Amino acid sequence: MEKYSDKNVVVTGGSSGMGFALAKLLVDDGARVVITGRSRATLDAAQERLGKNAVAVRGDVASLSDLDALADRVKDELGTLDALFVNAGIAALTPFESVTEEVYDELFAINVKGAFFTAQKLAPLLSTGAGVVLTTSNANVMGMLETSVYAAGKAALRSMARSLSRELLPRGIRVNAISPGPIDTGVLENSMTEEAAEQFKAQVVADNPMQRFGTLDEFARAAAFLAFDATYTTGAEFAVDGGRTQL
Repeated sequence: MEKYSDKNVVVTGGSSGMGFALAKLLVDDGARVVITGRSRATLDAAQERLGKNAVAVRGDVASLSDLDALADRVKDELGTLDALFVNAGIAALTPFESVTEEVYDELFAINVKGAFFTAQKLAPLLSTGAGVVLTTSNANVMGMLETSVYAAGKAALRSMARSLSRELLPRGIRVNAISPGPIDTGVLENSMTEEAAEQFKAQVVADNPMQRFGTLDEFARAAAFLAFDATYTTGAEFAVDGGRTQL
């Protein structure tokens, strides 16, 4: 029997990167999954790869009307939810002196406001025993360069995991956070020159206790564990970072 054959799941930001890896792991093991994203083309490509057990819904988590539409679609497609992965987010490396109001507002609108209202709008669909997982980042505890706004937003999500876990406990719903460190998503090669990417990756590896990047599969399995298997854990943040924030 497939492990998640009777499970209904939403993964926001599930059309690429870590979100897609998570959606694929769940679909491959029998779950019915709704993924979201802002790019129709990226969503269509993800939908084709995931197959008939996935539904791709275009929307921006910073838009409450889009989230209302998502909740309606999820109710129609799945009815109730066994897990919600609040994963959609953006990252922008910006020196403190260069942060503009527009950069600040966009990061908080998507990473914080979007996460909060995603949970609020979909919470009525969560069944007893469901798990909610918020994607934070090891940046929220490390004081890394050029991440002041991004890290503050992820720290807000860490706090949110605690407060929402208390809010939802009377319904038997657990809320936890997953804090990825360096995960090899391939984005570096698309955002900088090959030489610069190699130099950056070498430095990250040198600074990591496990001397390597994590894989997408390692992130996905850890997130699924929090949602489904960690049944006596709530309000926690699970670091998936090769020991970077622990050792």
